[in-house]
Amino acid sequence: MTERDYHDIPGTVVFDGEQSRLGYHLNMFCMSLMKADNRTAFKADERAYLERYPMTEAQRQAVLDRNWNRMIALGGNIYFTSKIAATDGLSFQQIAAIMSGVTQPEYAQMMLGGGRSVEGNRSRKGRQIG
Repeated sequence: MTERDYHDIPGTVVFDGEQSRLGYHLNMFCMSLMKADNRTAFKADERAYLERYPMTEAQRQAVLDRNWNRMIALGGNIYFTSKIAATDGLSFQQIAAIMSGVTQPEYAQMMLGGGRSVEGNRSRKGRQIG
C-alpha cells in the first residue's frame, strides 16, 4: 500500500484508486443486489451467493457479519455497500449510525447539531486536526 497523507486521519478510509482495486469484487457483488432476482438469491443462501464473486474470505465474512466498517476497510464503497443495507431493509442513516457506534436517533441528532466536533482530534502522527 502506498502511504498517503490522508491515511493519517483516524477513523477514515478514503476511497481512492487503491481501495477501488481492493474492493472491486465486493463492490460488484453489492451492485448485483440492484436486481430483485439477485436479492432473492442472496437472501435464500448468502454464503452460496457470495461464492459467485472472487472476493477474499475476509470480505465475505464482513458481508455475512454486516460489519459495515470492515467492508469499507476492505475496499467497499459506502454507496455500493448500502445496497446490502437496502436488501436488509435498513436506511442509509441506520447504517451510518451503526458505523458511528450510536443509535439512529443519536446519529440524527448529531447530524442536526452539525456533526462530530474535530476539537481535540489528532492525526495518528500526533498533528492537531482542525
